[in-house]
Amino acid sequence: MTRDVKMPATVYKGASMTAYLKRTWMLYAMLLLPTAFFVIFRYIPMAYIWMAFSDFNIFRDLFDSSWVGFAHFQTAFAQHDFWPAFRNTIVLNSLDLIIGFPAPIILAILLSELKFKLFKRFTQTVLYMPHFLSWVVISSMMVQLFATNMGLVNNFFADLGLNRFDFLTTSWNWVGTYIGIGVWQSMGWGTIIYLAAISAIDLSLYEAAEIDGANRFQKIIHVTIPCIMPTVVILLILAIGGMVGIGFDRPFLMQNPTVMDRADVLSTLVFRRGIQTFQYSLATAISVFQSVINIFLLVSANFIARKLGQRGIY
Repeated sequence: MTRDVKMPATVYKGASMTAYLKRTWMLYAMLLLPTAFFVIFRYIPMAYIWMAFSDFNIFRDLFDSSWVGFAHFQTAFAQHDFWPAFRNTIVLNSLDLIIGFPAPIILAILLSELKFKLFKRFTQTVLYMPHFLSWVVISSMMVQLFATNMGLVNNFFADLGLNRFDFLTTSWNWVGTYIGIGVWQSMGWGTIIYLAAISAIDLSLYEAAEIDGANRFQKIIHVTIPCIMPTVVILLILAIGGMVGIGFDRPFLMQNPTVMDRADVLSTLVFRRGIQTFQYSLATAISVFQSVINIFLLVSANFIARKLGQRGIY
């Protein structure tokens, strides 16, 4: 009588792992390029955080610089233009969040309610297009449209007998222009995520709501919005986590000397300190300060979301 011979566990696991890799090696190969990108451009540069705590010299090795502790942070906080730039960063990002964050949600809901597919696709394409324009192009368009003396909009106002409006040379008018153009540039692209979330909603929920007598607006309130709320919360947490961080190209290209009291932000301050005046350690200290505050805001927003019963990002 023969007995069943069991394969050793190590051999069995090794064989199953080999078979698994034969089936899925292409997926791991696809991960090589993005993994290399993050390692090279995200993790390796983190070693240069040392510059914020040392007296960095461009002609010496990074770790040969002498340790100075938090001296550069104290210098940054004591400068006259740091706190105005910090305030402007918070104000502009807060307005972007208040006005710009709901815009793609509303747009996605409106697009999902369109019945004519051809018109819907055309509208989506037109709304996505600004995302692919660089801020260099957008800032040039902004000047051509909104310049006080030669802008098309002000020329149109003048032809109607109206007064010209200072879109770009008055501080708060510039802030409104900055926010409006930012919403226009990003709103269409942001709808992609919300349209994907809406398309994943079970149609039986709409059918049940319709049987209960709900009209189209009530279905949006009681079905669409609750179903996409996890996506909204995650993106909101990420947006709050970037409140102190702000892109460089948009404020730098849109600012002008007459509105620097509102247009100067931390990213442009880092540019002036690090590139124009070669104060690399000071510029790194300001960037590290931004990162620390952003991490704190991200963790706090996630904690509050979980306390309110939402899923959060971790």
